[in-house]
Amino acid sequence: MICMLAGGLGIFLLGMKNMSDGMQAVAGSSLRRLIGAVTNNRILAAIVGVIVTCIVQSSSITTVMVIGFVNSGVMGLAQGIGVIMGANIGTTITGWILVLKVGKYGLPILGFSAFAYLFSKGDRWRYWAMFLMGVGMVFFGLEIMKDACSVIKEVPDFEAWFAKFNADTYWGVLKCAAVGCILTTLVQSSSATLGITISLATQGVISYPTAAALVLGENIGTTITAFLASLGTTTHARRAAYFHVIFNLFGVMWITFVFQWYIRFIQSIVSVDVAQAVMVDGSPTYPNVVAAIAATHSVFNIANTLMFLPFVAPMVRFLEWAVPSRSFKEKPRLTDLDVLILETPLLAIEQSRKEILKMGDGCLKMLDWLLQLMNEDEPDKTLADRLKQRERVLDSVQDEVAEFITGLLSSGNVSHSTAEEARRQLRLADEYESISDYIANLDKFDRKLRRDGFRFLDSQRVDLGELNRHIMEYVAAVHDGLVKENRNVLASTSAAEKRIRDEIKSLRRKHLEELSTDPMVPMVSVAFLAALNAYDRVRDHTRNIAETIAHDK
Repeated sequence: MICMLAGGLGIFLLGMKNMSDGMQAVAGSSLRRLIGAVTNNRILAAIVGVIVTCIVQSSSITTVMVIGFVNSGVMGLAQGIGVIMGANIGTTITGWILVLKVGKYGLPILGFSAFAYLFSKGDRWRYWAMFLMGVGMVFFGLEIMKDACSVIKEVPDFEAWFAKFNADTYWGVLKCAAVGCILTTLVQSSSATLGITISLATQGVISYPTAAALVLGENIGTTITAFLASLGTTTHARRAAYFHVIFNLFGVMWITFVFQWYIRFIQSIVSVDVAQAVMVDGSPTYPNVVAAIAATHSVFNIANTLMFLPFVAPMVRFLEWAVPSRSFKEKPRLTDLDVLILETPLLAIEQSRKEILKMGDGCLKMLDWLLQLMNEDEPDKTLADRLKQRERVLDSVQDEVAEFITGLLSSGNVSHSTAEEARRQLRLADEYESISDYIANLDKFDRKLRRDGFRFLDSQRVDLGELNRHIMEYVAAVHDGLVKENRNVLASTSAAEKRIRDEIKSLRRKHLEELSTDPMVPMVSVAFLAALNAYDRVRDHTRNIAETIAHDK
């Protein structure tokens, strides 16, 4: 019995993971757009939480992901609270999947989808097959657990022990909820506990009220994952995790007071007799109880969310009071990247993309500052220091992005398309960092001349100013192509790139002709040629970015 229960649970959990991974890969860009749609509108945030959790098949993954976003500052606490409430509703989809009376087809579904997974050529078909394979494993694992639980009824000692857990009194409800909480805390998966609960209930080992009380306890137990993920994070992230605990704990507390009325209400909604047994292979089973358990889970979380939605703002104020901010800066890193988000590769890759877009914005600002510095009669130390600091920041950001993407690629849970996108992002981060280096070098040339008592000639400053403007327009056009994911950006900017290349050649030729007719300070001549070379390298790296975008499949 123990071997069957452990094996069935293992297959069930592996099935849940395959369903999650398959749907994440298939949903792809839609999942990223959903997270990007989260605003301060609490209802919209809750809806996003529901949909994302239905896709990833785990409220724990969604909640940990939200804590990662709140920790990095990408999502506000009020937004995170909305998504967490929605995640609690979304996780109830598991119960409704199990309501489908296709348990006996679990093994055929698993078999056919495994063949499709092994032999299909396209990635999309493989991930659909992975999802269906997960569905088959979930039902097959549940069938094995049901068979294991049927043995319990044949062993009087086991049946007597389970009889001690009965939700016919208030203390009995609390005792069952505590068992559900502890079991979920131990296995770190409310879906696993739900599977066990359904297996016991369908075999008649426990009654429907007892199963309902266990499910309520599972809602508290599942908060441990998010709580552990919040350890060592920022104050905002810890507030989000504490809200998850408060939300589920308060919900279970109030529902236990009206528990007997609540289960009667659920039975009236489901309109099935949960005590009606069906004979299967000579032994009674109770299939109708699955729908009642799923409804118990869903109605509880929907009611709890509706109760909390009007009080999001007061909850935020309460959490800010209960978990005060620390007196020191909590965010030592420059980026908004957080390792907690690596659990969901598709969202992780979107976060790193946002950091690369910030690098592009930084390069454009540096070009604008450079133009101002070159045209100043007197050196502007404040602006020059700001430009140097921005270059150092982009160096560090590139290091953090590279570390984050390397961690993502080494996680072993990355689809082919996500891995390709990760490698492209590594190249983009390197190209933007190189652009920032050359822009900083251009300012160094000007500052070195000033320090030695020289300046670029007036005509040179005019020529470099025009070249700087043309370069800035080109970088902005390519960066806009990256923002809009425009695959035609290489073709649409090739004319501008060629004009800049010709302009640099023309300025170099003009300078060499001037050297043969008019005397020029050697240091000014060397600095001017070095500046032209630096601008040429900025053009070259920008073209590399355009090529990377164009080759994005």
